[in-house]
Amino acid sequence: MGKWFAAVYDTAMKGLEEKKFISIRERLLEKATGRVLEIGSGTGINFPLYKNAEKVDAIEPDPHMIGRSELRLADAEVPIDIHQQSAEKLAFPDHTFDSVVATLVFCTIPDSTKALKEIIRVSKPEGRIMFFEHVKMPQPPLAKMQEILNPAWRKICGGCNLNRETLVDIQNAGIRIDKVDSYYNGLFVTAECTNTKE
Repeated sequence: MGKWFAAVYDTAMKGLEEKKFISIRERLLEKATGRVLEIGSGTGINFPLYKNAEKVDAIEPDPHMIGRSELRLADAEVPIDIHQQSAEKLAFPDHTFDSVVATLVFCTIPDSTKALKEIIRVSKPEGRIMFFEHVKMPQPPLAKMQEILNPAWRKICGGCNLNRETLVDIQNAGIRIDKVDSYYNGLFVTAECTNTKE
């Protein structure tokens, strides 16, 4: 995505985290236990928030994002290894992880269906899978606006899509959704899920 986008993203997320998102992330990530996989760790916003994990493997395809995330390793309370990988092709054996975390990343993954299949493959049966994402809004006028804005938004914001129906994609992948919380009129959701596949 480029060095400039990593810098802008990091600055924007710091502002949002301080005001809005930090408590949402904290509540979700405290449920990540055992060996944890983080999908699309970006600039490492989540790193200081893991409290109950034994170890975190964080994957991120963008080297500029990784460079910024390495600065946050010192703030982590648990061991974290960063890997330059894409979510669609994870270099881990089957049934490796007790928990998988994805926060504000499924809007940018080029092939989200393939990424979800990979998450199922590398997570243990009955493993926890947790998402915090922005999604297509349930109100038709707002959803229509997202559709109109999406082509320009995607170009400006490093491939981010405003109109993904991530909860539908999760269900279609065969992941059981146990709990959903909605924020800001349905623009953002958290989903606590379980891998029910052997």
